[in-house]
This record gives sequence, structure tokens and C-alpha cells, in this order.
Amino acid sequence: MKKSSIALAAMLALAWACSPKTTEETADATEDVVVISDNSLSEEEKGSGWMLLFDGTNTDGWRAFNGDSFPSDGWTVEDGALKALGKGGDIGGDIVFAPMEFEQFEMEWTWKIAPGGNSGVLYHVVEGPKYKAPYETGPEYQMIDQLGFPDPLEKWQSIGADYAMTEPDYEGVVKPAGEWNTSKIIFSEKGSSYYLNGKKTVEFIPYSEAWVTARNSGKWNEFPDYAISKSGLISLQDHGAETWFKNIKIRPL
Repeated sequence: MKKSSIALAAMLALAWACSPKTTEETADATEDVVVISDNSLSEEEKGSGWMLLFDGTNTDGWRAFNGDSFPSDGWTVEDGALKALGKGGDIGGDIVFAPMEFEQFEMEWTWKIAPGGNSGVLYHVVEGPKYKAPYETGPEYQMIDQLGFPDPLEKWQSIGADYAMTEPDYEGVVKPAGEWNTSKIIFSEKGSSYYLNGKKTVEFIPYSEAWVTARNSGKWNEFPDYAISKSGLISLQDHGAETWFKNIKIRPL
């Protein structure tokens, strides 16, 4: 083909691309876009085994750790989110999803926290009279106001960490307190990872030599049952700061 013919074809293609689209063309371009409202699942997610742990309205399935009812004095539903009122502390205030335990799983949720706040999501939590808090048994995805926390933070305390186990890489995805974040945990014995706002922050192989070394490094000496159970409950933490959770969904692996 001559160079002049090539140039003409390129100009015609550019003109077509820049021209206004017909109603039919616009509809074709957008018909595959599906908007999923908060606290709901797409048909594809349902088919893949996802389940909601909170529907945005009621607190069914949730109760106090080691309790028998939902602690309405410390938690509420606000604008489609489960909200911790910030009345908890090192001991007390946490809730668990009680109907079922999870072993290997993928979990996602959306969250925000008050300025200076600290919280987390824990899994493989075991209850019983010998335990005062979920963190005595359950590993934790660390949620914290990374930019405004009043005290210096060790790397293992930072946002997106496998708390006191695996240090996170959170560069470029930290948002100020009060803004919504999306987080994900993939827990598999073949290889696990945490995500924050689309970025992988940690990865580790549970029960591997490196994992056992971290487990026995000293932080958990006072809690001999930490991370021993390979299944357990999901827990949301109230560590003394207002914290909001929504779009909480999970699927077994």
C-alpha cells in the first residue's frame, strides 16, 4: 500500500474514533457495566461462593466476644455500616460473627477510622473462659490511622500488617483517617496475603519455618494459644476508636 493510502486510512480511523457515538453505540459500550450497591453481592460473586457477613441494616450473626448478644452499648448500625463506638480497649469491646467458623478463606471489607484510631480484623478466633480477647488466639489484619496516630509506630504495627508477624508494604496506598479503604485477606496454607486499596501489603506461608520463627519471636509469649487453631471465628475489633465496617464478605477456599 502506498504511503498516501496509509495516511488517508489513519485519518479516517481517527475521525471515526473522535466522532459522536450513536445511542446504540453508547448503549453497547455501557451495557456490561454493573453497579453493585453497598452490602450486596453480584450474581457472579454468589456463584463463586461469596457470602455477606453484614447486610447494612441488621446485626444478625454478630455478638460480643464470649457473649450471647450483640453489644448495642458499644456498636451500632450507621449509614449502612457496622460502627464501633470507640468504647472498647485492650480488653473488651470486640465482636465476632458467630454462626460459623472459617479455615482457609478469602475475605474483603470496606472501612474507615477516626483520627488517631487503631482497630483490626481477626480470624481463627477461639472463645472460652481462658481467653479475654480475640487477639489471644487470632491473627490480625492491622487497621490504624497510619498518618495521624499519636505515637511512633513500629513497622509490624503499621497499616496492612499481619500484626506482630509480617511487616507491610503500604507505600502509596495510605489514606487519611475518615476516608474509606478497601482491604482483603487471602488465607491459604499454600500462601497467604493481605491487601490494602488494591496493593498487596504482606505475603506469608502459614506454619512455615519463617512463620514459626515470627510466631515464637517473643511478642506472643504471654499468649501460648496465639495462631494455634487452624480455624475459628471472624472478629471485628473496637480498640478505643470509632471505626466503620461495611461490604463485609467472605468465601471459603
